[in-house]
Amino acid sequence: MNLSRRSFIEHTSLSAASLSLLPFKLKSKKPMLEPFRIATVDSNFEREPLAQPFGFKGSAITQVWQSLAKLKTIDGISKVGLGVQSPLWSDSQVALEHSESGANALMYAMTERALQMIKGEQFNSPIVMVDHILEDVLAYGRKITGKDDLRTTFALNALVAVDNAAWLMYAAVNGVEQFDKLIPNQYQEGLSARHDQVVAIPALGYGTPMDKIKKLADDGFFIMKIKIGAPGVQRAMLEKDKAFLKAIHDTIGHYETAYSPNGKLPYYFDANGRYEHQDTLLRFLDYADEIGALDQIAVLEEPFGEKNQEDVSEITARGPRVAADESAHTDKETIERIEQGYNAIAVKAVAKTMSMTIKIAQAAYERNVPCFCADLTVNPILVDWNKMVAARLPAFPGWNMGMQETNGWQNYRDWKEMVSYHPMSRADWIKPQKGVYHTGEKFFAENGGIFAPSQHYNDLFTELK
Repeated sequence: MNLSRRSFIEHTSLSAASLSLLPFKLKSKKPMLEPFRIATVDSNFEREPLAQPFGFKGSAITQVWQSLAKLKTIDGISKVGLGVQSPLWSDSQVALEHSESGANALMYAMTERALQMIKGEQFNSPIVMVDHILEDVLAYGRKITGKDDLRTTFALNALVAVDNAAWLMYAAVNGVEQFDKLIPNQYQEGLSARHDQVVAIPALGYGTPMDKIKKLADDGFFIMKIKIGAPGVQRAMLEKDKAFLKAIHDTIGHYETAYSPNGKLPYYFDANGRYEHQDTLLRFLDYADEIGALDQIAVLEEPFGEKNQEDVSEITARGPRVAADESAHTDKETIERIEQGYNAIAVKAVAKTMSMTIKIAQAAYERNVPCFCADLTVNPILVDWNKMVAARLPAFPGWNMGMQETNGWQNYRDWKEMVSYHPMSRADWIKPQKGVYHTGEKFFAENGGIFAPSQHYNDLFTELK
């Protein structure tokens, strides 16, 4: 971190007593929180194999690196934050140019770089911390990957563990035991709901067998995230996607649910930017209309690459909401996407940091655009970090609950063992029941268990004597 930035952070890291003298303090809804200073840092990671390759973006992953960041104050307060890495999701070009482990190593190097940048520094909040280091971490990532256009999401993904550790430290330093009390006043409205139910949305890679899709529907899952954008050139991709849609509609199109506005199972398609032109996607929707599936397509997520700046109003006029995901890196790009006609935002506290997610949720709220939580094939503890957001996002129009994709249980080979790492693994909100997580009073009182330490992940660090 350069000297000017260091000076700015230290200059703005005022004590609570100093802040009480400022005029805006009179309008504050809650006491100002003390800044936190990071004395020492550490990092580690753990490879978790998948049960089978998970295909998307024209490729696939076979393992997920669980990244860990440890922060410690001069007073001995120590916190470990978790993250998961997905180079393929955050910048597919990096994933394609390197081996799977090589791409993960590059992202992990950025996590370590971020930790070295914040060591010895003081911040008013985790949001301030991320704002001040993001560009430097991204610049470092562009240097080590050799990509001048490395996507901002790649850097945010690298920062998740660091950011989560900072939130835990921020809470501990201030003696705060409720997550809501940590959220700055200017971002509270974006996370103002309190849902006692959150939809659990499984994810299905392209080519998923129909018997597996049918079983999920039979088990009570009533929204499924389905990957489209099959491998191949655009013409071949479209034909494969049409065939996949027809097979799905023939299999579960007649199922009913009491939860959805029209009583039918909604389809949530994620193209991960595979469609190069809007005309191709319109042909997909024409086919959906032809087979009677159009009114069940609730969301089309990230149909185009982020460089595609076309207005999507013609698509939303057909009925489906068009959601931005990885192209909405920050609140700034989120606003730009909304101005292009995108009318839903997939937020990912587990992929773009809790700090950035809070800002994105507020930007969408102020523009009356609904949000829902998408997954990154995360571990059970991070499922609850995401659930903390999903249970607070204003409800999707026509629904009275939060929405959250979770696919780790479908993809990790050792999911049951990973659940045991959760400090509240037996809580009633951990497993969905008939496609729904029950996030009642106890869930909010216990903060989904995210403030409690995980013995397994803490044990991955060895204290030097």
